[in-house]
Amino acid sequence: MKNTKSDKSLKIFKCDIDSKILYFILTFSLLISVAIVRSLDVSNFIGIFSICIMAISILFMDIFRYKPSYLKQQKMLILLGLMFFGTLVFGRFIEYIFINFTRGFGLQEQKTIIYGLPVQAGAMLVVLLFDSHTAIIFSFIISILSGIWQNDAYYTFYVFAGSIIAAFSVIKCKKRSDLLKGGLYVSIANVISVLVFSMFSSNRTLEIIIPSLIFALTSGITISAFTSIALPVLESVFKVTTNITLLEYLDLNQPLMKSLMINAPGTYHHSVIVGNLVEAAAEDIGVNPLLARVSAYYHDIGKIKMPEYFIENQSSSISKHEKLTPHMSSMILISHVKEGLELADQHKLPESVKDIITQHHGTHIITYFYQKAKEEQSDPPNEEDYRYPGPKPQNRIAAIVMIADAIEAASRVLKDSTPARVSGLVEKIINTVLIDGQLTECELTLKDINKIKERFTFILTGILHKRVEYPGFDFNKATGTEGEKNKNINREPQQKEKDRPATTNTPGEPGTNVIEFKKGGTSGQKG
Repeated sequence: MKNTKSDKSLKIFKCDIDSKILYFILTFSLLISVAIVRSLDVSNFIGIFSICIMAISILFMDIFRYKPSYLKQQKMLILLGLMFFGTLVFGRFIEYIFINFTRGFGLQEQKTIIYGLPVQAGAMLVVLLFDSHTAIIFSFIISILSGIWQNDAYYTFYVFAGSIIAAFSVIKCKKRSDLLKGGLYVSIANVISVLVFSMFSSNRTLEIIIPSLIFALTSGITISAFTSIALPVLESVFKVTTNITLLEYLDLNQPLMKSLMINAPGTYHHSVIVGNLVEAAAEDIGVNPLLARVSAYYHDIGKIKMPEYFIENQSSSISKHEKLTPHMSSMILISHVKEGLELADQHKLPESVKDIITQHHGTHIITYFYQKAKEEQSDPPNEEDYRYPGPKPQNRIAAIVMIADAIEAASRVLKDSTPARVSGLVEKIINTVLIDGQLTECELTLKDINKIKERFTFILTGILHKRVEYPGFDFNKATGTEGEKNKNINREPQQKEKDRPATTNTPGEPGTNVIEFKKGGTSGQKG
């Protein structure tokens, strides 16, 4: 049979290169060549076009090696190509304005205007829209192309140094004002570069140095302004989520969070604690802590629809699941994932957050209702009817949210929250998730898991701390009808705080209960 893959790919350097990638390289190399060419000479254009092909090819070799995930996202490749083309076109536009500006002021040496061109803005945008590694390779290539454009070897270094400073100055950007600080750092770097160039330049007159310093100093303002305007546009068009956007979703006055707080206060409180857990763990294992916290805040928003069916929102000792069949109860619990995704679409949450909403339960089985169905039915129930549809966590943040979600809920059953017991709970929950195979599709390593264990244990120990009793008060003493209610409640076994009825226990549910591993099998949660 004919291999269809060979029709769509080309093998270069032992790598299968998709034909779409080749078209991408040729198309954007042509556009970049048009943007920087100075004359209509055919040989000159062919030379520049050849250099552009080599430069963009170097970019893709780096992406193949270090960021292969971008190859699966066509919109990100288009955005990256537009960053090169758009940066140079915007530079040409500012150059045209500066040329007419200098003519109006009668400046003789117009070569100095190149130090005011906002070419470094491209690297600042790339680090915000992509990552720091891509910003570095972008800075390298854009500096080469800028040097060819201006026919100046010094300018290559000038752009490279400014681009690196621009990228790293906003690498932890969390608010719009950080862009202004980044522009200030770029201005300082540009001024230093101009002073260094003036030391070994043959033209060291004040008529050249002073205008060069002025343009270099003002370049940061232009870069900050361009980035501030272009960033929200690119975020909206290409559906890219930056830290600045994520910070807006951390506002607890967001409509979804307010609705969760009012309609499902128990879920709201649970989500906030899970957010604290995942943010700390994300910092330790090197993933985006801001995305982790936002995802934790919104992972259970589907419970807004029917909050009374989830234990953390129930005020009565009578569970609404008592009058339902096990299959119907499991359908209600499973539906909160789908309903959460619908709410996320309505409120236009970022795609990365919506992915974690769908993945935070993976393919866990709702053990309690599955076991109950087995006891009540003569024929064994279909296990798939009692499992979440998945998918399993596809990235490390989704895995952290899954583990933190289960651990925070299970921690509610601890009567004696000593550090040893908290550590044992964290250990058992993570082991259960691993045994159930929920982490097989993400890149979470054993080293990451150990760091997560340590961080979760430390934070939970602080959250579940004890207090001394107030003299003259006995808050644990029940009176009257309250005592009778408590007796009835205490007859029921302890259970997970989420996704199950108030008067039932769910033994052995992966990732949700404290599991004891014993010889000959796995026992249910200890009451």
